[in-house]
Amino acid sequence: MLRIGRSAVAAVLLGIAVVTPAIAQDKTPPYWASIASGEAMMRTGPGRNYPGIWLYKRRDLPVRVVKTYPNWRMIEDPDGTKGWMLVTLLSDQRTAIVKPGEPRPIHLEANERSRVRYRAEHGVVGRVDQCKSGWCRIAIGKREGYIRTSDIWGVNDSEVVD
Repeated sequence: MLRIGRSAVAAVLLGIAVVTPAIAQDKTPPYWASIASGEAMMRTGPGRNYPGIWLYKRRDLPVRVVKTYPNWRMIEDPDGTKGWMLVTLLSDQRTAIVKPGEPRPIHLEANERSRVRYRAEHGVVGRVDQCKSGWCRIAIGKREGYIRTSDIWGVNDSEVVD
């Protein structure tokens, strides 16, 4: 009976892994996504026969999908580089990267007067959810807090994320 339970859990996890990239296929550009794989190749065109221009080794890096082609997405990375990526290398998991400049405050609550829990430096990537009114809840590793949308790339300033 224990083997059936483990098999069922494995099937569910496999189903989630397959469905997550598929969800990213159904949206109309432009929309936000993130890199799902530990290694993801950006190419000059929508096919494996096109030359690779960047090899990303940063899972959860936010990207903006600007165009679709069957099984391929033209993406823009945080530096503004555009190219094509296989859709299975992307996830609909919302992430953001801290913009260049001074370390940005991560607050206890979604307002300027709340206590600063910690600061995040340029280039730090975190998972975001519950964005509204110019603030997003961000999880960086095991630490959570609220950051202004103007301090991150991966969420539009007036966007609401549930």
